[in-house]
Amino acid sequence: MTKLSEPLPRMKNKEYLHELRRLHGELVAMQEWVKKTGAKVCIVFEGRDTAGKGGTIKAITERVSPRTFRVIALSAPTEREKSQMYLQRYVPHLPGAGDVVIFDRSWYNRAGVERVLGFCTPEMSDQFLALVPEVERAIVDSGVILLKYWLEVSADEQTRRLEGRINDPRKVWKLSNLDLESYSRWYDYSRARDEMFRATDTAWAPWYVTNTDDKKRGRLNVITHLLSQVPYKPLKHHDVTLPKRQKADGYREPALQVRQIPIPYGTGV
Repeated sequence: MTKLSEPLPRMKNKEYLHELRRLHGELVAMQEWVKKTGAKVCIVFEGRDTAGKGGTIKAITERVSPRTFRVIALSAPTEREKSQMYLQRYVPHLPGAGDVVIFDRSWYNRAGVERVLGFCTPEMSDQFLALVPEVERAIVDSGVILLKYWLEVSADEQTRRLEGRINDPRKVWKLSNLDLESYSRWYDYSRARDEMFRATDTAWAPWYVTNTDDKKRGRLNVITHLLSQVPYKPLKHHDVTLPKRQKADGYREPALQVRQIPIPYGTGV
C-alpha cells in the first residue's frame, strides 16, 4: 500500500478524463441548482506563476454555460482606475442571483504581485490586508458563497514549466518580463503569501491551498472541493424522446452562391 506521505505518480490522461467527465456532470448539476435557487457563488484563484490557475478554471468551465459561469481576468488598471478606491473595479463583477463568478487573479494582486514588484507601497499593501477581511465579511453576509483557492507549485516544477514555455508557440504569451522577474523573487513571493494568509485567512472566508505539481490531480482536487462547498442537489434524470421532424413540404436546397471556406483537412463527410 502506498503511504500517504509518498507522492503519487502523475495521473494518466485516461484516468483523468474519466474522473473529469464525472465531475463535469456534477458541475452541471451545481449550475442548474444555482440558476433555480438564485444562489451567488464567487471563486477566487490565486497562486504561484505556472501553478495552473488557467487550466483549472478551464477544466471547471468547459462543460457549463458561460451565461452562468463568468470568468473575470482583469488587465492592468487604467490611469482612471488607479485613482479609484482599490477594490472599486472588482465590485461590479461580484455575482448576482444565479451567477458563478470566477476571478482569475483578484483583489489579492495588491498582496502579491503589486507588493513584491513595487506597484504599490508597503503601506498600501498593509492597509489592504487590514481592510479586506471586513470587505469579504460584507460579501459573505450579502449571501455570496465565497471560495478562495491558492494553487502552490514547487520551485523545481515552476522552473520546468517556464522552460517549457520558452520555445512553445502556444505558450509564448504566458512568458512576460513580469513572469521572469517573479521567478527570480521566489522567496519575496513566499513572504508576501505568508503575510496574506496570516491577515486574510478568516472563519468566514478561509483560504484553501492545494499543490498542483501534478496538474491533473490538482484540477480534480479543486473541483471536488468546490462541489463540496456548494449545497447543490443532484439532477433528476428525465427521459427525452426526440420529436419527429417536419416534412419537407416541397423544400429543396437552392443553388445559392455562398462562400465556402477552404477545407485543407477535408470534411469527413
